[in-house]
Amino acid sequence: MWRRLLSSNLKSLISHSAPLSSTTPRSASAAARFATAATASHSSTLLSRHFSTQSDDGKAVKKTVQDVMPIATGHEAEEIQADLEGRDILEIDHPEGPFGTKETPAVVKSYYDRRIVGCPGGEGEDEHDVVWFWLEKGKPHECPVCSQYFVVS
Repeated sequence: MWRRLLSSNLKSLISHSAPLSSTTPRSASAAARFATAATASHSSTLLSRHFSTQSDDGKAVKKTVQDVMPIATGHEAEEIQADLEGRDILEIDHPEGPFGTKETPAVVKSYYDRRIVGCPGGEGEDEHDVVWFWLEKGKPHECPVCSQYFVVS
């Protein structure tokens, strides 16, 4: 994409600098011609694009392309959209709650029937190195180190 953008801008710069190149000898390098053409005022938009809008008081306000049209795609775009709507799509990755017991296990949210879970133990003296295990829906799992119970919802 950058090649296409730069080549089209270079072609327009060369066409605008045609009078300059006619006065220079044919043996001048392309870099020298580009350097003289790059000093032209129209080439300042080669790498930065700005939009100007009128505000209520009549002053022009400069905005970048990202202000007008976000360029995020994929998961990043989903995160930005969710943030604008006031919800956190990553909340599923931060389970909180009391220490899980057999009667009231710690609930881990998942979009799927299985999930890898890491148990860091309890707080203070009950804390241990993270133990990783597969947690399946409908099957409570007990951490082998701290005896905390987990279930998937």
